[in-house]
Amino acid sequence: MDIDPAALLRAYDDQLRTAAETLGALTVTRLGPIWMATFPGGRGFVSYRDLDGADAATIRQWVAAALRHFAADPSVVDVEWKTRGHDIAPGLHEALLDHGFVPGDPESVMMGPAEELAGEVPLPAGVTLRRVTDEADVRAVSAMTDEAFGDPVSTRRADDLVSRLSGEDGVELWVAEADGAMVSAGRLEPVPGTDVAGVWGGATLPAWRGRGIYRALTAVRARSALRLGKTLLHSDSTELSRPILERSGLVQVTTTTPYEWTR
Repeated sequence: MDIDPAALLRAYDDQLRTAAETLGALTVTRLGPIWMATFPGGRGFVSYRDLDGADAATIRQWVAAALRHFAADPSVVDVEWKTRGHDIAPGLHEALLDHGFVPGDPESVMMGPAEELAGEVPLPAGVTLRRVTDEADVRAVSAMTDEAFGDPVSTRRADDLVSRLSGEDGVELWVAEADGAMVSAGRLEPVPGTDVAGVWGGATLPAWRGRGIYRALTAVRARSALRLGKTLLHSDSTELSRPILERSGLVQVTTTTPYEWTR
């Protein structure tokens, strides 16, 4: 299948920014082209379709105003300002640094047809896949994911995942198990009103990497996306997962870097 990266980037900008990113938010406040959302668990989030050609001085004013907005809410404990590599945003990096935001690692924004990833992928002997819905299993998946990423186990992230899965937005959680132990997991997040489903949270324990498990989890989520009528898949991918998605037919359309402020 011929894939047009420019068309995929347009789909990303038109369908997956602003409103699609703030589903489930407690509040959403507009500041010019900027959307400022507050989510359960004290998480603030900033995004936009573009910055309307604003100059560096205007962008600096928006950064300051957004920070005041979140700092005034004592329930907000951290804020992510989500940037994209193809945006025209003069002075944004410097303004974010000057206001206490810390850049995270850049990730590749991957897009492509779901059918390209939906084929059957052989699993190692003894490894099985299943969809997880029970709260105890969901919390176990969250703890395994924290371990895979080298993070401390977070009750807050587990609570957020339980809340997401109990909603009505169609989020699915899939896990790979070996001898009853969880070794890899990932979410499927259909985006309402779009052609797109996101594949998120892909995490595999180090001892189980390189065996095709993540690719098999991606394939089962792609098949589920197609059943839901979603023809495109999207993922913000680390350098570990990007090559797997590229081999399956997704392409990099831009990059994204989170900038984090913590109270």
